[in-house]
Amino acid sequence: MDAVIEHSPSRIQQKEILKHLRQLRRNTVQKVAAEVKMQKKIIASILKALGEGPKTVPEIAEAIGLSAQEALWWMATLKKYGMVGEGAKRGAYYTYVLVNKSFSGIGEPDVS
Repeated sequence: MDAVIEHSPSRIQQKEILKHLRQLRRNTVQKVAAEVKMQKKIIASILKALGEGPKTVPEIAEAIGLSAQEALWWMATLKKYGMVGEGAKRGAYYTYVLVNKSFSGIGEPDVS
């Protein structure tokens, strides 16, 4: 019986500690969730643009409203993960193409 009494305060303390930690993390979790949502939207925009046909980095940047530097970073990332590949060279730039048309739905933002 004494063991039950001794555990009750520690469970209450544990709940209070967890509640406090959740409050401390709340802003961080919200910021990360917003960042992930933005990233998914960018990926969806890039994949949609490439779904229309091969594009160079400057064309992708213009189509989705990013700087060429940001678009290049995203293309390198998507290429690294096998979502896009390099196509034919157009002028001074290589074009990028969807590797698999099924990727065109990945990263679509949740509109609900």
